Amino acid sequence: MMAMRLLLVEDDELLGDGLKTILSLEGHSVDWVKDGRAADVNLAGTAYEAVVLDLNLPYRSGLQILEQLRRQRNQVPVIIITARDQIQDRVCALDNGADDYLVKPFDTDELCARLRAMQRRFYRVVNTIIEHGNIQLDLSSHRLEINGIPVTLSPREFTLLQVLLENAGRVLSRQRLIESLYGWDDSIDSNAVEVFIHHLRKKVGPGLIRTVRGIGYLIERPG
Repeated sequence: MMAMRLLLVEDDELLGDGLKTILSLEGHSVDWVKDGRAADVNLAGTAYEAVVLDLNLPYRSGLQILEQLRRQRNQVPVIIITARDQIQDRVCALDNGADDYLVKPFDTDELCARLRAMQRRFYRVVNTIIEHGNIQLDLSSHRLEINGIPVTLSPREFTLLQVLLENAGRVLSRQRLIESLYGWDDSIDSNAVEVFIHHLRKKVGPGLIRTVRGIGYLIERPG
């Protein structure tokens, strides 16, 4: 699954914290909010690639948020997570624009699988392999091979390499890379990007990622 910018809307502290951790470990950048008003603010100001949305929320319900999204012709994929297990609840949510519906309690592996399926439907991920010289990055299996030899990357190392390869020939600023790796409320070390770049260079070789002083980082287009 390719890394996505996700909005998680869940007011249960324990569940929300667990989901944010698991989805981040999958390589996604996750913004977690705990009520309907905060969800509206985030959706108005940020372009998300998917929303994981509870129905029972303070201030505004998940159904109200969903209805407003679709009235505004915002077609961001939405998966509902809720304790409501009645057929009429499922039908109502799906008829009002939800793309999937998952009843609590659920296995987090199933949530990740449903997000992958939703991503395939909406973003039509066909070519999942990025090739750059002797490098092959398989986005579907999160696998890196160099000269046919597997190289192990952490989820954030993988995401960082993916973003740089997808933008080969363009200098990406440190801020742009931070936004691809973290949600807005994550605690971020001041040198986090530099640390990940350092680890990547040790694994893929020192010459692939070039530092453009005062601007950011660059992977050159293949010659």
